[in-house]
Amino acid sequence: MLWNKTQSFKDEPFYSEAELEEALYEAAQVLFGPSRIYLNIKKRVGAKGKTRNVPDGFLLDLASAKQPRLFVVEVEIAQHDPLKHIAVQILEFSLSFETGPQTVKSVIKEAIQKDPAAFSLCQNYVARNGFENIDFLLEQIIYGKDRFNALVIIDELPDELEKVLISKFKFPVEILTFARYRSASGDRIYRFEPFLEDVAPPVSQDDQAPQGTVVDIAELDTIVVPSREEGFQETFLGENKWYSIRIHSSMLKKIKYIAVYRVAPESAITHIAEVESIEQWQDTNKYVLNFTGPAQAIGPIHLVPKGKVISPRGPRYTTKALLLKAKNLDEAF
Repeated sequence: MLWNKTQSFKDEPFYSEAELEEALYEAAQVLFGPSRIYLNIKKRVGAKGKTRNVPDGFLLDLASAKQPRLFVVEVEIAQHDPLKHIAVQILEFSLSFETGPQTVKSVIKEAIQKDPAAFSLCQNYVARNGFENIDFLLEQIIYGKDRFNALVIIDELPDELEKVLISKFKFPVEILTFARYRSASGDRIYRFEPFLEDVAPPVSQDDQAPQGTVVDIAELDTIVVPSREEGFQETFLGENKWYSIRIHSSMLKKIKYIAVYRVAPESAITHIAEVESIEQWQDTNKYVLNFTGPAQAIGPIHLVPKGKVISPRGPRYTTKALLLKAKNLDEAF
């Protein structure tokens, strides 16, 4: 239940994928952010005579000026026992994408041209970032390196499903949970975490320079983890590794370094280490990061009282270069 002094909201499950998709479309601007385009289209993709199927939609991600991406979207509700179904669907999507990229491009281009807001966003992105036109932008995304990305949107995420999705595929699979609640008066609210909000803010698409530090997602190479003193001494320094971290699938190939934020009373980032390998942590949906050697002292990069960056409570992403020149936490992210 969600509650305040005026009313309470009880869980209202989705009874069909169509209901969930309708809610997603309603919340798309907040869920995905102003630099991403959710294309709620269902058209068959893939080459004739080979694997062909119909994705639930596509997400065109223009949040990075250097690394635009396309996510193939799979929408599911948990009550349909989605484990096997989702895994098979994602595998088939990847095969369709590989065998029929021109079909994918045609579907995406047609959808953009029919949506004035999407077309305008793409035109501005193309002009700002040196692409010849939208056609060339789509060529770079769909035929480029690491071109296939999947996004699973589900109302409730079983642990077993998350473990399968992070361990069985060589391409990124991001997961969003999206739940619905309703009050006695009929008002509805949705619970979700905006897509990749904890990774990096999107690069500004307008003429105004953004305030504060803005790092393009493509440049991120460092994960910062919070730690109490005992864990810092025994594991980060004592074992040259760090256990049981949730990491976005899209970030796994980017992480080259790990830094530690030591909670109060230290309240500062004090050490950084180069990452040798990232492995699934036991039979869980988390990871262990192994260092190439002992962590090195930096900073310390202290928390600013009432600053724009709050004390990290979970993993945050930044760059080593930014950390080495940061004077405080506000300059580190």
